[in-house]
Amino acid sequence: MTATRGLEGVVASETSISSIIDDTLTYVGYGIDDLAEKASFEEVVYLLWHLKLPTKSELETFKQELADHMELPKEILDSFKTYPIGKVHPMAALRTAVSALALYDDEADAMDREANLRKAIRLQAKIPAIVAAFARVRKGLEPVAPRRDLGFAANFLYMLKEKEPEPIEVEAFNKALVLHADHELNASTFTARVCVATLSDIYSGVTAAIGALKGPLHGGANEQVMKMLTEIGSVDKVEDYLHEKFINKEKIMGFGHRVYRKGDPRAKHLKKMSEKLTELTGQRKYYDMSVKIEQIVTSEKGIPANVDFYSASVYHCLGIDHDLFTPIFAVSRISGWIAHILEQYANNRIIRPRAEYIGPGMRQYVPLEDR
Repeated sequence: MTATRGLEGVVASETSISSIIDDTLTYVGYGIDDLAEKASFEEVVYLLWHLKLPTKSELETFKQELADHMELPKEILDSFKTYPIGKVHPMAALRTAVSALALYDDEADAMDREANLRKAIRLQAKIPAIVAAFARVRKGLEPVAPRRDLGFAANFLYMLKEKEPEPIEVEAFNKALVLHADHELNASTFTARVCVATLSDIYSGVTAAIGALKGPLHGGANEQVMKMLTEIGSVDKVEDYLHEKFINKEKIMGFGHRVYRKGDPRAKHLKKMSEKLTELTGQRKYYDMSVKIEQIVTSEKGIPANVDFYSASVYHCLGIDHDLFTPIFAVSRISGWIAHILEQYANNRIIRPRAEYIGPGMRQYVPLEDR
């Protein structure tokens, strides 16, 4: 047996949920370009879970179910006030809150498909409420209750800022949610499948996935991109900044992807939205810096931008705190995690790979007094 670092090139499972073939991403056979331009996030969630687009009546029912389940248990909201202010990253708060949600769900350990679908709706609905509520509580503000007349994307922005968002803001956020919903066997999705393959519950699977997403090499990249843009400050400083990074052989966040060779097909959609929003909010410098960084890195290193790169300036222009970028990734990606969890349950076999041993050969135990 020979190990493959990072399981690169290893096909670990079959799936009907999403595919990446020849640098083309699809959800259940629908191209990401088509969905990004035309679909609501709720349609995409329904598609991933049921492997078909909803009818008009199915979509209305689904939207209402999500809206009906957004409110959080009082115990979860109260727990945020016990966290040490200024010391808790929102991803840690999200991970803890999702795990705690299971304590208030009577069906937490029920394993039939219908029960799991009901839990899926509750989880999908409550994750944006968790992120928004924690973001406010840590600033000394009260959480904002969701509105049943707003869609998923609009509701998150409303709960976060206590202000009904503008149509362009809803369009931008909806697009970002659609683009991040699923991505085949990425690290967090694989983590979720490994967890539930033991027949652990859906809350455990999602909590495990959040833990994997927290890392800067996965979901945390867009937060690091915004940190880079803030450090650079202006377009005229881009070249010197990158030159120093190249000399020190430091990684430029938001570039490259293991499964794409010609470029991430999702990036262009957020690039367009970044240009619109930075212009609208008077923060064009972030788009111009991003474009120049992309040109230099692609030219000198041959590495194209990925979805994280332009999502950073989009979220910044929506007035979202930079350390909330990764939790927002989770708000979207939970739809894919749940789809894969349901698929794993439907045709389960425990995931138990082998390892290539590279340690010492057979040795004899030496009694303690002789060592």
